[in-house]
Amino acid sequence: MTLERLGWDVITAEDGNAAWRVFETLKGKDVPEIAVLDWMMPGIEGIEICRRLHTTPGFELVYIILVTSRGGKEDLSYGLAAGANDYVTKPFDPVELEARVRVGQRMVKLQRSLAARVTEVEAALAHVQRLQGLLPICSYCKKVRNEANYWEQVESYFTTHSDLDFTHSICPQCTEKMLREVDALPV
Repeated sequence: MTLERLGWDVITAEDGNAAWRVFETLKGKDVPEIAVLDWMMPGIEGIEICRRLHTTPGFELVYIILVTSRGGKEDLSYGLAAGANDYVTKPFDPVELEARVRVGQRMVKLQRSLAARVTEVEAALAHVQRLQGLLPICSYCKKVRNEANYWEQVESYFTTHSDLDFTHSICPQCTEKMLREVDALPV
């Protein structure tokens, strides 16, 4: 109720088994980015859900806030070791819970941003790797052989495999050769 009053979309579960079913149902689609779990629940306890989330593909990045009446340092350490990202002791102040959820939002945003950057870097690396290595080129017509084993114009190949755009011109040696050929033509 505290989180709903603050404007967040909240999915509730009556016990730990229901909570885990919610995660399994949403897996691969709309996995919650933040989970606020009670440590002690009927069925699967929140601490076990923490462990499952961090060891199940697709749930590793869920930011978990563990809520519990267990406030000892050992409990805090145990909860964080199980995979919780933050810890709130009961009875909690709604302002504290809001602050911790907002921290979770910032962390999720940073994770998304970092994941996007990693994807960009991986794409750039793949792009660079495509341009490295041996490139078969015909010594007569200057066509290059692509990955599909077809021969194509060098301009076409590099336009497809890089950010290059070609402009055409005639070098001085070819200009001289062409002018000699034109001069040799019968009038």
